[in-house]
Amino acid sequence: MIEIKNLKKIYNGVTVVNVPALQINKGESIGLVGNNGAGKTTLFRMILDLIRAESGEVLSNGEVVAGGENWKNYTAAYLDEGFLIDYLTPEEYLYFVGGLHQQNKAQVDEQTAALTEFFNGEIINKGKYIRDLSKGNQCKVGVASCLLQKPDLLMLDEPFANIDPSTQFRLKNILKDQNKNKGVTTIVSSHDLNHVTDVCDRILLMEKGVVIKDIATSSSTLSELEEYFGVGQTIGAAKQTIEFLDKEENH
Repeated sequence: MIEIKNLKKIYNGVTVVNVPALQINKGESIGLVGNNGAGKTTLFRMILDLIRAESGEVLSNGEVVAGGENWKNYTAAYLDEGFLIDYLTPEEYLYFVGGLHQQNKAQVDEQTAALTEFFNGEIINKGKYIRDLSKGNQCKVGVASCLLQKPDLLMLDEPFANIDPSTQFRLKNILKDQNKNKGVTTIVSSHDLNHVTDVCDRILLMEKGVVIKDIATSSSTLSELEEYFGVGQTIGAAKQTIEFLDKEENH
């Protein structure tokens, strides 16, 4: 479904994304993990044609994304609250999104009702504008707007970051249902290794803009990632410290 070829993005002389080749097949559930600055969000934005590449291209269903329109018909994404119209209430925004996809008010209400548990009584009929909601509740509105679109490709950037544990559990079930039962290709980035390994069948580990590992999720994947981010990072930092001290000593 998604094919990346020689994709590169450079900011101020620093390469922040460098992906020579990557294939994401239809129906896969992909987890994108990495430390801050790894290039995850930049890669997301390039896949969505929000940032132009220095070189290379992203294809969706065989068509180049940059400057294209067809991919927008089957792609839904929520990266942050900037995707929302914050001077609307959640209801107004969801009606707006539904209208863009030829859904009337009754159809939107029906789909919204199915998300009652996910909303947990905090979103609908509260008389608040989106800008007055917490980041967690803004995320709920963003996810709901994606689901309204009934996409073939769903992309969420750090959706677990600001929501409470109960909502995290519900969101995981939603993502599993979208992927396993509805065949939606899902790409989710997260700093929470437990959630991402639970939800995704394939994990892409990014470091300094490069996908350094492409892992089929198994019973050992969580331990492998924990070792990388824990022990591996600690060893790396220790080596840097030793190298620095050696240099100082030699001077």
